[in-house]
Amino acid sequence: VQLVESGGGLVQAGGSLRLSCAASGIFFSIFTMRWYRQAPGKQRELVATIFNSGGTSYADSVKGRFTMSRDNAKNTAYLHMNSLKPDDTAVYYCNAAIRSSDHWGQGTQVTVSA
Repeated sequence: VQLVESGGGLVQAGGSLRLSCAASGIFFSIFTMRWYRQAPGKQRELVATIFNSGGTSYADSVKGRFTMSRDNAKNTAYLHMNSLKPDDTAVYYCNAAIRSSDHWGQGTQVTVSA
């Protein structure tokens, strides 16, 4: 099983990024996919969830700015991030989970400058 995140980088406040999480080795369409983030000195926090039904949920801090989607044909989940703020600076991790099966990517750095 492998989850590979991409799309991170340095962006100015107010800008946008799209993160991708490419999965292999799992039956992607049945998994719940999540994006977490961890800023320096802080605990990892859940940012967004997309269920196998396509339903989504978001942390209050990103509602209205971030959108999570998935393309089951490409085994890929996305996080579209708009109106980025310096507080969004963190390493973003992709997670795939179903029942007792839980998998993580290596993370991608997002840095938002003021």
